[in-house]
Amino acid sequence: MNRSKAIFASLRLANSLLSTRLSSNRPLFTRVTHFSDLYSFNLSNQSYTSHFLNDTHQRLAFSTNANSIVELILVYEWSDELENKLDELNPKMSHESVIYVLKKLNKDPEKVSAFFNWVCNKNGFRPSSSVYSMMLMILVNNESMKQFWIILKKMKEQKFYIDEETYKSILGVLKKAKMDSDVVALNHFHDRMVQENAAVGVVKKVANVVLGMHWCDKVEKELEDMKIELSDDFVISVLRELRNYPLKALSFFNWVGEYSGSEHNTIMYNAILRVLARYDSKEEFWSVVEVMKNVGHEMDIDTYIKISRQFHKCKMTEDAVKLFELMMDGPYKLSVQECSLLLRIISTVENPDFALVFRVAKKYEATGNFLSKPVYDGIHRSLTSVGRFDEAEKIVKVMKNAGYEPDNVTYSQLVFGLCKARRFEEACKVLDEMEENGCIPDIKTWTILIKGHCIANEVDQALMCFAKMVEKNIDADADLLEVLINGFLGQKRVKGAYELLVGMVENARIRPWQSTYKILIEKLLGVSKLEEAMNLLRLMKKQNHPPFPEPFVQYISKFGTVEDASEFFKALTVKEFPSASAYLHVFKSFFNEGRHSEAKDLLYKCPHHIRKDSRISELFGSL
Repeated sequence: MNRSKAIFASLRLANSLLSTRLSSNRPLFTRVTHFSDLYSFNLSNQSYTSHFLNDTHQRLAFSTNANSIVELILVYEWSDELENKLDELNPKMSHESVIYVLKKLNKDPEKVSAFFNWVCNKNGFRPSSSVYSMMLMILVNNESMKQFWIILKKMKEQKFYIDEETYKSILGVLKKAKMDSDVVALNHFHDRMVQENAAVGVVKKVANVVLGMHWCDKVEKELEDMKIELSDDFVISVLRELRNYPLKALSFFNWVGEYSGSEHNTIMYNAILRVLARYDSKEEFWSVVEVMKNVGHEMDIDTYIKISRQFHKCKMTEDAVKLFELMMDGPYKLSVQECSLLLRIISTVENPDFALVFRVAKKYEATGNFLSKPVYDGIHRSLTSVGRFDEAEKIVKVMKNAGYEPDNVTYSQLVFGLCKARRFEEACKVLDEMEENGCIPDIKTWTILIKGHCIANEVDQALMCFAKMVEKNIDADADLLEVLINGFLGQKRVKGAYELLVGMVENARIRPWQSTYKILIEKLLGVSKLEEAMNLLRLMKKQNHPPFPEPFVQYISKFGTVEDASEFFKALTVKEFPSASAYLHVFKSFFNEGRHSEAKDLLYKCPHHIRKDSRISELFGSL
């Protein structure tokens, strides 16, 4: 059976195709005669003879030493010759300029390590804890673990310590890469650092004093009496401890300046801005930004990225745009990736503000950049997401005039918008237009079309689109399968979802996501389909997914039989028997349901080593 026939077989199992096909003779766009006033800069008359590249090698203006350094390092291999060229620049490397260079080079750990050594050894730069943290995050991969451990050792020698956020992030990377020995070593190193760091207890004590009462002379007196050494790293640690209390953190920050009798430096300003970047302290945030500018300090690019993400999380879109404009007016210009990401963020809010969209594009262009394909995509996405298809079409024309042909991204955004507006016939027609224009719809475009139907509860029409996709010899994947399964479940068609998944696994050799298995298992047990749920557990085991025992334990202990429990144990593991802990969990669940007799019957069916396990013997002995 070839692949297409196999997929059609699975579709027949779902038994939900309709006999009608989608068709439409309506024009795709409503034509308009006037250009929207939102286009405050004259996009329609622009033409370009050259364009920026869409990656970190994009052309940078030599407006700062940091930019020049990035350019040189990207062009040359690291050597004595390169170091001589860097020395000729005679750069004054500040905290924020080093952060900028590291960020621009973060895809090349070898050059990052070489630059770091050069700037510290020959330029006399003294790293801060945030610079060390960035270095560790860049170097934590298989190819550069030697440099990672060297940096970590240097960090400790200079009395810096890994903050919890960085530690957990690094640990996550190592675990994902299955670098078990490094996980063990990092845990050991971190635990030892915490034990040896006497400042940890002082940081918590200071934070407790600040949090204990409203800021007043008494708080200041207690802090003064502690006679603490207000190093950059110590102040940053306290601010991080106070991150959920931004106004108290600001009071402490202001006190540090008064107590020390000196101005805050760039490192401290960036630290307090990260804490204040919340909705309930945004006025204070912008006040500190203004003070920071007036005394000649700059926000570093890593701080910008973290704050920008925080603004998005807090739905502070206008503040995110204002922050973008601030950075583009400074010496450390943002890349096209940051510009397009911000446009994407704006487009995902419920009612995008197009004045913000064009502010971002205009500012990006005003700083000497050409509008690149990702920027046009960001504008186009914002328009199509709220059904402004006439303006979206004009943007595509401008984009084409600039030399960028519509691609799967462009068309997929249009398909998404049309589906969101429930204009499904037109959405389907877009895929035909794509082919006519030589742009073949890929699996992502088809998935967006099918998902749009499913979200609108048009699952049968979604399956018709799926069948058409198969006719085009495009293979389904786990993402698309999850979309279809969720569509079935949204209509409470649990059996159809189960048959579709099994058919796709057996006939099309798809490996569903673990999340797809889990949601379907829960739904099957919710309608008392234990046998089918158990079959999915077996499929998970065959495809090397982690076991998912919890819903089975709950269901079987309430409604199942001893035989059901025995079958569950067989399906749970690739070994001959599950662990004693798995048996113990089931026995406890039976006891909690008051089914002591069934628990005893199940115990007699268990292998000898399970019956003799000390924990299980103790459990039954307590009856």
